Amino acid sequence: MVRYNRRGRLDTSRVRDRRGGGGGKVAIGGIGGIVVVIVALLAGVDPTALLQATDGGGGGAPPADGGLQACETGADIEQREECRFVAFENSVQDFWAAEFERQGSRYEPASFNVFTGGVSTGCGSASSAMGPFYCPRDQGVYLDIGFFRVLEQQLGAEGGDFAEAYVVAHEFGHHVQNLTGQNDRVRSREGAESDAVRLELQADCLAGVWSHHATQVDATTGGAPIITEISREDIAEAIDAAETVGDDYIQSRQQGNVTPETWTHGSSEQRVEWFQRGLDTGDVAACDTFAADAAL
Repeated sequence: MVRYNRRGRLDTSRVRDRRGGGGGKVAIGGIGGIVVVIVALLAGVDPTALLQATDGGGGGAPPADGGLQACETGADIEQREECRFVAFENSVQDFWAAEFERQGSRYEPASFNVFTGGVSTGCGSASSAMGPFYCPRDQGVYLDIGFFRVLEQQLGAEGGDFAEAYVVAHEFGHHVQNLTGQNDRVRSREGAESDAVRLELQADCLAGVWSHHATQVDATTGGAPIITEISREDIAEAIDAAETVGDDYIQSRQQGNVTPETWTHGSSEQRVEWFQRGLDTGDVAACDTFAADAAL
């Protein structure tokens, strides 16, 4: 089980708890449709095509108990498990801020938006059925926490804290790609060797890079990290989640056959391989899925 620094401060300044209200017009159907939509949008780089334009309103007010904004320290996770999502966000974005600085550039943080039902974004209006996604237009990561129950119930994932952390880190990987211009390299959007698949596998690798460094001394503050221990069992949970969201696994489960020409995220084997590569090396340079010699 992931262990957290009980004394570590949680920073909610980038967290937007938007649960408790609707998101305007919702483009995608109810939560029951998530297994279909997830093929295209588990880690949606730019979900514009499946979103309706909105006036930007909606999203709802935080829960009456303060929601994620009430999470102050690692100790709060013991009383309110949802506070772990603030810990994931803090850990991932603090790592990338330090990594960008190490490379001589500046990291622009993304917002982290938690919602239920539907939400308005810079890319349009979305529903929970989309699963987690990143909107490059407003540089926001969007997540309905209930998604993880669906991942377990409909796709058979084992679940667990680090399975959730992998998904969150993957979405912030898309933000890193947006900042570094990787999104502009996408020309082909379907197929086992497509640029879309390469982008998704790169985000898996970046999630692995963060995982490699997550328990190290906080390079930004020099203090103890908010995540203090990740076990082999935790890594196994992340790998299981990566397998579960492979295009081949989902297609086989949903339609009984596999059609690589329609893949948008990569196979289970590919997703695990690239996550593992980032985890083993801890090196962003190892994640160039667009390199001419990068074998997918």
